[in-house]
Amino acid sequence: MVNPQDQLKQELGALFRYLQRVRQEIAAIDRPADQDHGFESMGDQMDAIVQATEAATNTIIEAMESTDETNRKLRERITDPDQVMLLDRINTNVNKVFEACAFQDITGQRVNRVARSITYVEERVNALIALFGEEQISEVEVVVPPGQEKSADEALVTGPHAEGIGLSQDDIDKLFD
Repeated sequence: MVNPQDQLKQELGALFRYLQRVRQEIAAIDRPADQDHGFESMGDQMDAIVQATEAATNTIIEAMESTDETNRKLRERITDPDQVMLLDRINTNVNKVFEACAFQDITGQRVNRVARSITYVEERVNALIALFGEEQISEVEVVVPPGQEKSADEALVTGPHAEGIGLSQDDIDKLFD
């Protein structure tokens, strides 16, 4: 027969060890060992993906609209059946690109759902940090699990950065001037 006091001590010990592990995991989220996460939060990274995808899609659409307009102007001047057939092929390809660009809206919706979920988790982690106390969390040693260390090449990579952070393309171009 197990003594209730011993059982209580065992349960408290198990709970204490569990809380220590939770603190370590929270510290690893709040302060990754590699310190190379680039943005303030994962939600910001997801937002940056949506913005970059939207910008690229807009560039593609603008280029295809210009191509479509050029194709229409050529069509007004060309009467040769073989050349008209080539213009039709260009028109078909332009329409395919327009249809393919619809991915951006669907992708944006899905990424926004993921971003909301990540933000929710971040808010819960921040609440746990506040509960445990930032001082206690900052004292916890963050250890990179075996097999997840960065290679020398990965340690050099610091991008992509959010807009306004890091070097711009103009800054990089100046290095080659």
